[in-house]
Amino acid sequence: MLPHHTSPPARPTRRTALGALSLAAVWALLVTPATAAPAGTGTPDGPCAGRARLHVPGAARQQADCLDELTTAGTVSSGHTDPADYTGLTPAGLPTPTGVPGIQIDGYFPDTSTTNTDHGWHHDSQFVIRLPDHWNGGLVVTGTPGNREQYANDRAIADWVLARGYAYAATDKGNTGTAFFRDGRRPGDAIAEWNTRLTQLTRAARAVVTQRYHRPPARTLATGLSNGGYLVRWQLENHPELYDGGVDWEGTLWRADGPNPLTSLPIALRHYPVYAAGGPGAADAARTLHRAGFPPGSEFLWPYHHQVYWDLTQRIYREELDPGYDGATEAGTPFCASGTPDCDADYAYAARPAAVHRAVGRIALTGRIGKPLITLQGTLDVLLPISEDSDVYARMVHRAGRGSLLRYYRIEDGTHTDSLADAFPGRLRPMVPCHRSAFTALERWLTGAARPPADHTVARPAGADPAALLTSCPLG
Repeated sequence: MLPHHTSPPARPTRRTALGALSLAAVWALLVTPATAAPAGTGTPDGPCAGRARLHVPGAARQQADCLDELTTAGTVSSGHTDPADYTGLTPAGLPTPTGVPGIQIDGYFPDTSTTNTDHGWHHDSQFVIRLPDHWNGGLVVTGTPGNREQYANDRAIADWVLARGYAYAATDKGNTGTAFFRDGRRPGDAIAEWNTRLTQLTRAARAVVTQRYHRPPARTLATGLSNGGYLVRWQLENHPELYDGGVDWEGTLWRADGPNPLTSLPIALRHYPVYAAGGPGAADAARTLHRAGFPPGSEFLWPYHHQVYWDLTQRIYREELDPGYDGATEAGTPFCASGTPDCDADYAYAARPAAVHRAVGRIALTGRIGKPLITLQGTLDVLLPISEDSDVYARMVHRAGRGSLLRYYRIEDGTHTDSLADAFPGRLRPMVPCHRSAFTALERWLTGAARPPADHTVARPAGADPAALLTSCPLG
């Protein structure tokens, strides 16, 4: 989920109607040329000579620039990424690849919401497409974690896949920030837009790749972490024709009948303060948290998650899906004590009206994937507890009769936010090298070179050096 760490502003008197255009309306614009912003500088006779002819289907605005470096080794200084967007998502020592020249296209699709201020555009549904000069024939598409903008995966995913020769495309999902729930007319609209925006970008990026390299991508892979992992699951369930496969890194599980984040987070908010206070109720509170999915041994992570993630995540996603719970108040009362009227610590999803469950049902997953998927999640994830998320999703895939398309790896001592591995190097392992191992396993699977190992827990090597864990995660 990974929301930014600021509280939303006061709630307006009514939900603002900022719904995305329907897909039919968006794709009706395919025949309308985009309004191109001034192109960047480059060598007219070099590899970027054709950038002015590239057209992103459906885009309302696009800007193509020829860059000497498409990875963050160059885009930070050239202004073609936003480091604030990916802060906290990767370990500090993660190497940055270099030597990837090519074309970057920034732009946006038609939309009526304005939360994304990148480039001074004040326009949502922004995207970035990167086209390396030395192309391996593939395309990687992704949506961002949490409520971040289109550059959020630049360190965790884009740098590495670009260095391997992939074209890359990312979307801001159509709304950003901790007040994302204001977008849309109905509960669930903002999250539903995430899915349509990734579908839209995938189709457009495939067209741009074909323009740039004069042939369509030989393989299109979806990947993402947290909310981005949810998007991978949803795309492979609903639009498998667009993809060859995907890697889901701790995707959020939404199910109308639970579990989902609104079933586990209130338990943490209600019982963690009792545990933290000590005294006679602490042991019972800990057992309750354990039963809710927060595993024994993860207690050292609870204070940080209570302060930074649990409260904010519960309030803003509950507001998106159940705005009537707190009446005219917008996104509840931060850190309210259990017993306070309309407190999110006392939220009981199962008891909420059928309309709330229908709102979740609109964005729910089914497990009916149509292309190969590799899922991985850390056993010490205490934002989306693994027993309430990927363990359940794996069972859903098997019950749907799609188990042959899934490989699921539980990563021992991994957690939801990789920067925490720097704070607790003796207790946590970073997930990013495991994602890369899963990605290469998917490549071999799709080419027929090797089938990935069967589902299992990937043990953390005893006494492993933190530096080695930063670059290695054999899946077995």
